[in-house]
Amino acid sequence: MSTLPLSGKLALVTGASRGIGAATAQALGAAGAHVILTARTAGGLEEVEESIHAAGGSATIAPLDLIDGESIGRLAQAISGRWQALDILVLNAATLGSLAAVPAIDTKEFAKQLTLNIAAPQALIAAFDAMLRASSNARVIALTSSVAAAPRAYWGAYGASKAALETLVGAYGEEVKNISAIRTHIVDPGATRTAMRARAFPGEDPATLKGPEVVAQAIVDLVLADHPSGYRCRVG
Repeated sequence: MSTLPLSGKLALVTGASRGIGAATAQALGAAGAHVILTARTAGGLEEVEESIHAAGGSATIAPLDLIDGESIGRLAQAISGRWQALDILVLNAATLGSLAAVPAIDTKEFAKQLTLNIAAPQALIAAFDAMLRASSNARVIALTSSVAAAPRAYWGAYGASKAALETLVGAYGEEVKNISAIRTHIVDPGATRTAMRARAFPGEDPATLKGPEVVAQAIVDLVLADHPSGYRCRVG
């Protein structure tokens, strides 16, 4: 009989082909959860899936583009046909977009950014609401950024999308906290060695930053802790 803390739990991680998403999927798998990995890049997902299996865990890949709203419905249908409850939903997938002054934000790019960073998480929550309610201890964890609360020049588009995500997830937590076992949490990973960070700060030495696995462990610790809905943490 397994003694892993998340044995028998089902987790879904978006943006799981690299960076914080991949590390979180690996950490959840190591803790005993069966992890469903989603991202656009099938090759990256397969590598993460193989690493989870090699470490003795279990995972399923589901390559999809979250900007395609219908794909989320199909994913939920497939998962609910195989499992009864979803215990952990990690809303990690996001796009940085171009850093630009607010008057110079490209309208089409901004619309695409809002679709991935805020509309897709809403669609995921809607699609998996019934499965989350069926869990005896569900967690919805959204990844944010410091620019959501502290506006920074040229980060208006990304910061606005993350502020909206925090509000959306927090509102969902308030709606379900008294009628379900669902709790929502916000995680600000802080400066972390990822491809997105390298794109935003090209002159920065990545060796000075913590690895994605540090954030991943913080997310697993959050899942295992008994914090109330609305609890948020910033990772060192």
